[in-house]
Amino acid sequence: MTPPRVLVAGVGNVLQADDGFGVRLAHRLQQMAWPDNVRICETGIGGIHLVQELMDGFDALVVLDAVDRQREPGTVMVIEPEVVDVHEMNLLQKHDMLADMHLATPARAMMVAKALKVLPDKTFILGCQPVTVNRLEIGLHHVVEHALTTATKELRRLLTELGAVV
Repeated sequence: MTPPRVLVAGVGNVLQADDGFGVRLAHRLQQMAWPDNVRICETGIGGIHLVQELMDGFDALVVLDAVDRQREPGTVMVIEPEVVDVHEMNLLQKHDMLADMHLATPARAMMVAKALKVLPDKTFILGCQPVTVNRLEIGLHHVVEHALTTATKELRRLLTELGAVV
């Protein structure tokens, strides 16, 4: 059986402290060996770039991101997001949510990908609870930096569970 094609995409803003978690993790992962069916990329804050990557056709998506779930800073978590169906929105909601895809959040990018039928059924967010994200600051806080190792192990576990890595 052919292993599933998985896109692992790091998102976030490296100019806002821990919001750069996904980007930093993607850069770390790009230095490692992965099978051909696993693509590691970094899309930063360009939501439309994530959608364009998905247009190559994937069986699963793992978004790497800083996620505020009111946990202890540095906590790594796997989340299965509920993606809103754009077709269920009225015109004003569509305009508010989708007006600027260049600076889109991962949730907005996933809505567009779903509308275009390129969002895989198996979609996950591998997130880390930040210390702070909305402050102009370069670099991750110590606990979030340390979480990169935990997140790498969690990604390997998830990819193994998906059958993408053995």
